[in-house]
Amino acid sequence: MLYSNVQTTLCLAIFSLSIGLTNCGQVTEDSGYLLAFHDDAKDEYGYKNQNGDIVIPSGKYSFCFTDTFRTFAIVAEPTAGFVAIDREEKILYKIFPYDNGPDYPSDGLFRILENDKIGYADSATGSIVIKPQFDCAWPFENGVAKVSVDCKTQGDGEHSIWESDNWYYIDKAGSKADQQ
Repeated sequence: MLYSNVQTTLCLAIFSLSIGLTNCGQVTEDSGYLLAFHDDAKDEYGYKNQNGDIVIPSGKYSFCFTDTFRTFAIVAEPTAGFVAIDREEKILYKIFPYDNGPDYPSDGLFRILENDKIGYADSATGSIVIKPQFDCAWPFENGVAKVSVDCKTQGDGEHSIWESDNWYYIDKAGSKADQQ
């Protein structure tokens, strides 16, 4: 009985390994990724595939923030600002601007914008996790984020602060949560 279990386990392991190895070394346009490059002569950015072929020419975007473009990339688009694009270069959404650049991922999420409302997207997949619905929203920290739907921005020209009497916390599903 023990010999049969070991033999079955060994066969399953070899089968799993052989399935995994069949894809090794195969690079396709769909499964591959793009790498950001900088044209020093023009001081412009673009993307190349693994073979070195230019897929997105330099100069199309002001800056490429994502160095390895798998399913989505964050770029500076000359008219729209900081945006996420897919492999067909379709704009998925705007990225919340923070500290002179696109928002930083925190707890696996970053802030996005739509119609002046803030939501959150997954930093690994680019998928929208919490649709834009907040006037003000802080980055996630320890699984929660401080948000408000009736917030005002007060600025002095260079800096700004958010003011609200109705702050609350949400979890990564967008549900109200206790402060942790």
